[in-house]
Amino acid sequence: MSMVSQPDGRPEEPPDTATGALTTRPGSGSGEAASGAPANGPASAGAPEPDARHRLTALQGLAALSLDAMASVAYGPESIVLVLAAAGGYGLGFTLPVTLAIAALLAVLVASYRHVIAAFPHGGGSYAVAKTHLGRRTALVAAASLILDYVLNVAVSVTAGVAALTSAFPALYDDRVAICLAVLLLITAVNLRGIVDSAKAFLVPTAVFIGAILTMVVVGLFRDAPASTVTADGHASALAHNATSVGALLLLKAFASGCSALTGVEAVANAVPSFRAPAAKRAQRTEVALGALLGVMLIGLSVLIGRFHLQPVEGVTVLAQLADASLGHNWAFYVVQFATMVLLALAANTSFGGLPVLMGLLARDNYLPHVFGLKADRQVHRHGVLALAAVAALLLVFSGGDVNTLVPLFAIGVFVGFTICQIGMVRHWHLDRSPGRRGRMLLNGFGALLTGVAAVVVTATKFTEGAWLIVIALPLLVLAFEAVHRAYARIGERLGLGRIPEPPRRARSLVIVPVSHLSQLTCEALNAAVSLGNEVVAVTVTYGAPEDRAAAEALRRDWELWNPGVELLELPSATRSIGRPIAAYVTALTARHPATRITVLIPEAEPAHLWQRLLQNQRGAVVAHAVRRDTDAVICRLRFRLETAHRTW
Repeated sequence: MSMVSQPDGRPEEPPDTATGALTTRPGSGSGEAASGAPANGPASAGAPEPDARHRLTALQGLAALSLDAMASVAYGPESIVLVLAAAGGYGLGFTLPVTLAIAALLAVLVASYRHVIAAFPHGGGSYAVAKTHLGRRTALVAAASLILDYVLNVAVSVTAGVAALTSAFPALYDDRVAICLAVLLLITAVNLRGIVDSAKAFLVPTAVFIGAILTMVVVGLFRDAPASTVTADGHASALAHNATSVGALLLLKAFASGCSALTGVEAVANAVPSFRAPAAKRAQRTEVALGALLGVMLIGLSVLIGRFHLQPVEGVTVLAQLADASLGHNWAFYVVQFATMVLLALAANTSFGGLPVLMGLLARDNYLPHVFGLKADRQVHRHGVLALAAVAALLLVFSGGDVNTLVPLFAIGVFVGFTICQIGMVRHWHLDRSPGRRGRMLLNGFGALLTGVAAVVVTATKFTEGAWLIVIALPLLVLAFEAVHRAYARIGERLGLGRIPEPPRRARSLVIVPVSHLSQLTCEALNAAVSLGNEVVAVTVTYGAPEDRAAAEALRRDWELWNPGVELLELPSATRSIGRPIAAYVTALTARHPATRITVLIPEAEPAHLWQRLLQNQRGAVVAHAVRRDTDAVICRLRFRLETAHRTW
């Protein structure tokens, strides 16, 4: 049987559909949107709710979207200690106050993002807030900062997890790039199956990590002295000597460095559409649970640092020292280390949950190609997942799997996004007339001040270490958004989107069918052609070589014997080209008959098995490319399915 070609695989759906005859959403598969036209118009109300099985519960959301934030407890307290160590033992005494300041900022951010989720249930986080209250350009800066942070989070998380693995097994050190890519491939494959499947897969590692850290904190609080110091024995201390004071700048730097533990807090607000209904309520519960767990773990670890008088040493993490001191150097110590290693490697999943949704929103607003707005049957933004994996793979190869190369670039983007979101919420409460808005304005304003200072301090202190790349990449990404938006605007103007077109009119139709031999495929092609057009012409390209002339004469003779009622026209070619002679013939016909609608119908055999496509000569693709490049003719590629013959025994 024959059929008009369709894309292989299961159909993909856009994030929503548009109302009205003249408006479409990206990737809607109809009209202008399928051809790359810009999207406009409101989303349809009352659209059917997608299958809830492919959406998150609050617990699954905690596993899928909180790994980045949870894993940050492995390096957040250590970042504070490393900075304060410059002031010696006296400086380490400020670990808890700095951590409490960070926990206070965490509380502000959680409260703010709860309101963001309620006010912007379609997701987007700081991008959605800025777009509504701070203008288009500021929204693009927020989106660009989040994209950079999400991509870097994948690379940093994977390299940190693999670094923990190679620390335990030094023989694997030279293979760290290959291991990083293998871990990235695994996470990508899980996310292509859907965010719910990724949440189920990562639920156990998340629970083990949280349980291990909380157990370590609780047990440590009941100890008067470290249970063991084996891990740190023999390692050089990183503590500075002869320091007797702590300056405000050092505390500010420690605060900014420790704020790296807050990365990932925004992921829930970005991915609200991934939750089951009521999505906003579930997302808010997930945000609160994330903030509570993260705050308890950060404060608990800081209390233990002061209780055991730990100091940073070279080659051993602070978290490893705390596990040793609280639980002893036994199997429980290795459980904590293994859980930390696994969660660090899997923390990249937060980006896979949040970034594709954000890219889908940008595609809907015509700032990214519409392909990123497509959803597969499991509610997966497949193209966003693959794009994120590809860029992260490039970063892993570029860095050689070295986490220290990537860390200076990390966390700057998220602070920019935090600050923009907080300022946008101040504007939101200013326009709102609900009770308590003044207190919320003050809360968000204070949060914007803290995150803004953190963004400036982190950028300044890490500028020469590689942060200058982010300073350059951020405006370049905004310019790219603008370029895509202008391109879609030009396409929309050319297509006349939003304007009522002229009534359709019937024109004379001519269908051209390229043939090379007589077969059932040729018959099916002509059957389709005479059904489509007023006039049908079959064309065959002939060459001057003797063996080619014999084949052409045989085709002419067989055509006359068949006598299908369709003219066979020979198009001589001086070269071995097959596409150009047909395109030139179409161009000549268009010049002679400008009012005629010309269609080129290209018949192709569809093999029964995928591997058999390697046996095809791809003549149809060559002809289609030439006609599309050189003419405005309509191209129709007709597929003739080759059914597998049933075996008889």
